Amino acid sequence: MDFKFGDVLNLMMKTLPFLVFRFIIYFCITLVYAIVTGAGAGIGYLIGKAGSDPSGYSAIGGLIGFGAVSMIIYFFREYLLYLVKAGHIAVLVELLDARDLPGGKSQIDYAQKMVRERFAESSVLFGIDQLIKGVLRAFNRTVLTIAHFLPIPGFQGVIKLANSIINLSLTYLDEVILAYNFRTRAQNPWKSGQTALTLYAQNYKAFLKNAVYLALMIWGLTALVFILIIGPVAALAALVPGIAGPVTIVIAIVFAWGVKQAVIEPVGMTALMLVFFKVTEGQVPNPEWDAKLDKASRKFSQIKSKALDWDRNRGTAGQPVESTTD
Repeated sequence: MDFKFGDVLNLMMKTLPFLVFRFIIYFCITLVYAIVTGAGAGIGYLIGKAGSDPSGYSAIGGLIGFGAVSMIIYFFREYLLYLVKAGHIAVLVELLDARDLPGGKSQIDYAQKMVRERFAESSVLFGIDQLIKGVLRAFNRTVLTIAHFLPIPGFQGVIKLANSIINLSLTYLDEVILAYNFRTRAQNPWKSGQTALTLYAQNYKAFLKNAVYLALMIWGLTALVFILIIGPVAALAALVPGIAGPVTIVIAIVFAWGVKQAVIEPVGMTALMLVFFKVTEGQVPNPEWDAKLDKASRKFSQIKSKALDWDRNRGTAGQPVESTTD
């Protein structure tokens, strides 16, 4: 591996206030999921009591509650990225550059100030993040197909499974690319995203070996959390008639997801961030890989176009990129 877990855990401890903040946010989301899903299942059970299938109505009610909360979370995903994930990325980058950080709530305020300085509006950050994800998906489909590495006939099932692991392993790359944006103090965030994507592409094999290892670790830990939580959740569900069974599984999955988002995911993202800065140190974007990305994804062309528009609108074309990596 191109990182040390000791370094990752050290960074986690130094950003403990932000980890606590993340935990509170995702615990509240998880609690809302559990309450609304359970309430929906309970209401469905009472309605079903009037008929002949209370269990069926209970499952439907629970799924309706789960779906309603999911829609609300989907609507606010832009602000979760802006206020929670980007802020944590910002303070991690400051630590990597040996800057002192405040503690407690001041660290959170400091981080959110940094995010506002780089991305005045959440929509700009969210737009960059979504295009980066699109480019990564297209590139992975084009280049990181396991069939390229394992062209053995009759192994389609194995190939699909391996491709799924590869895609899961690269979940945090968009956040790592945002970290590059913070670290370079780029005046043009679109141009910074273009540069970071090209650096990723020309080093994709190095990222792949680290990312697959991290994905297996993260999902293994998430599965362990699910196994540990399913018993207590089932015991609580038994207190409310009609919500046992599938609804219990759904609530346990949500709790495992909350722990993953709050605690486990930052470890994977930080490790991959360390890999990115180590592997790309001193490198410049290779025009050949820039062209390959251009060919693989129309979204990469959109990023390049927006980078040019940003320079034109702000009169910054030709200005050097401010760097803090010296």
